[in-house]
Amino acid sequence: MDIYEYMSVKENEKPLDRIVTDGGFCAIFRTIACIGDSLSSGEFESKTADGTKRYHDFYEYSWGQFIGRSCGSKVYNFSVGGMTAKNYMENFADAHGFWGRDKLAQAYIIAMGVNDVFGRGQEIGSTTDICREDYTKNADTFAGWYARIIQKIKTLQPRAKIFLVSMPKGGDEKDEKRKKVRDLLEEFTKFFDRTYLIDLFTYAPVNDESYANKFRLGHMTPTGYVLTARMIESYIDYIIRKNPEDFNQVGLIGTDLYYQPEE
Repeated sequence: MDIYEYMSVKENEKPLDRIVTDGGFCAIFRTIACIGDSLSSGEFESKTADGTKRYHDFYEYSWGQFIGRSCGSKVYNFSVGGMTAKNYMENFADAHGFWGRDKLAQAYIIAMGVNDVFGRGQEIGSTTDICREDYTKNADTFAGWYARIIQKIKTLQPRAKIFLVSMPKGGDEKDEKRKKVRDLLEEFTKFFDRTYLIDLFTYAPVNDESYANKFRLGHMTPTGYVLTARMIESYIDYIIRKNPEDFNQVGLIGTDLYYQPEE
């Protein structure tokens, strides 16, 4: 067996060229927290007899829990339908004890933006909206509130690895804003250490009508959530294979132990 053939990123390999079904190297994280909205919560839609829509978070169907089952990891759903970064930081996380020491994770996957940018029409902003010294002084923009989440994580679990998920293309007029959010998240990976982009905007299938017919029913279908889980865990596997030295001490995250201090 050529172990390097298995481990290494091949020349010209793209993040989703190799889809894993067992978590791949994403399994090195024994605790993972998923922060997001309905699409992180396994939300399904139903309709009453009069056609009224209702929304239900079935967390066992969330992509996070599918990742947990494939990796054998403990996965927390820090999410709910309709969530925004501002709501998360203003009251939701505190009200549910998500910052408790017993809920700290080795890896955080953050998937937000739909409700913030499209639902609430919040200004996207930029990294200039971030106050490094005091995150409570960040600007009232999507960038400012999203960065608060990252900064709070880093205060409580400084060595955690943080993965930021961009929205996939929709093949419509909203793609311009989706790209701006994607570009912001890429800037975050340069602004914050131990932070990586899961770029579904560039590499995931376009969520157009053809895709929707197979994998969406208002929100995602069960197969849609499984597919999303496979893409996210495969992308993390790719990032780890590409940057193995960044992840050598993952097992020590949350302790005061080091093989050697990370730079």
